[in-house]
Parts: sequence; structure tokens; C-alpha cells
Amino acid sequence: MKIYTKTGDKGTTSLFGGKRVAKHNLRIDSYGTVDELNANLGLVRDQDLDVNSKQGLIQIQEKLFTVGAILASDPAKASNASKIPKLKEADILFLEQEIDRMNEDLPEMTHFVLPGGHTAVSHCHVARTVCRRAERICAALINLEPFDEKVLQYLNRLSDYLFVLARCIAKQKNAEEVKWIPDTGK
Repeated sequence: MKIYTKTGDKGTTSLFGGKRVAKHNLRIDSYGTVDELNANLGLVRDQDLDVNSKQGLIQIQEKLFTVGAILASDPAKASNASKIPKLKEADILFLEQEIDRMNEDLPEMTHFVLPGGHTAVSHCHVARTVCRRAERICAALINLEPFDEKVLQYLNRLSDYLFVLARCIAKQKNAEEVKWIPDTGK
């Protein structure tokens, strides 16, 4: 099977269901950004992390394929719905439970922290910001074309997860968390 189809050579692509849309369409931007997020999570997972973090990231990456399938589907084709995997409340609960578990061993937050301190921490923060961008794009899209609202909930929770994971990795790597202390001009 050839990888290239040449069907997108004029700036259009197909949604799941066959509808052709411009490659700059908000729906394409939404699942393209989720794909970018997934690639960044692969980069995080490739760091020297504990087994639990790596397994959690694999589970999240698999769910992001589900998110991408939901976003890549033509909302006008109801027949597609049965062919697409669904996000479940349990998927969101998994993120919440992992956030709570990781937070138990972290010092209380008293300031914002600057991203960085270790390569793995920095990769987490890059993934977190891509996740936030995906969430913003999806928030704009849902106002134009409907899709499962769990997508927004999942992305929102995932960005929180990535922030806490970055802090957890910083602690594991003995990386300094640099507090942001605003210059108030005094």
C-alpha cells in the first residue's frame, strides 16, 4: 500500500465519512494538534521515567487516538458514530486519580513555577502547552460543530496531569523548581 494518495495536493483532506474539507479547517486543526500532542507525549515517554509514568503515558496516547478519531469524524454522518471508539467517564477518572496519586508526594504549590530544570520536565511542559492549545481549538470547534463533550473534559484534565507529572519528574530527578516571583516594581 502506498503512503501517498495525492488527494490532498490541492489543500483539502477527507474527514472520516468521506466529506472533503480544507486542510486549514478548524476540525483538521483540532485533530492535527491532538496528533502533535500525542507525538510530544511519545517524546516524554522516551525519557528516563519510572514504569508507572511510562504505562500511564501509553494509556493516554491510546486515548488520544480515540480523541483524534472523534474529531476527524464528519458530524453530519450519524452512521459513523458506531465505528468510532468512545471516551468514557473512566478515562477522565483515570487522569484525576493519577493526578491525586502523584500530588500526594509533592510539596504544596505556593507559587507558579517556571518550566524547566530537567529535559524530561521541559518535555512535559511542552506537551502541556500543546494540550492547552488543542483544548482551545476544540473549544472553538464545539461552538461550530458538535462532538462528544468528554473530549474537552479529557484535554482539560490531561493538561493538569501533565503539569503534575512535570512536578513529579522534577522531584524524582532532584531538579530545582524555580518559583516565579513577579517583579512588582518596588
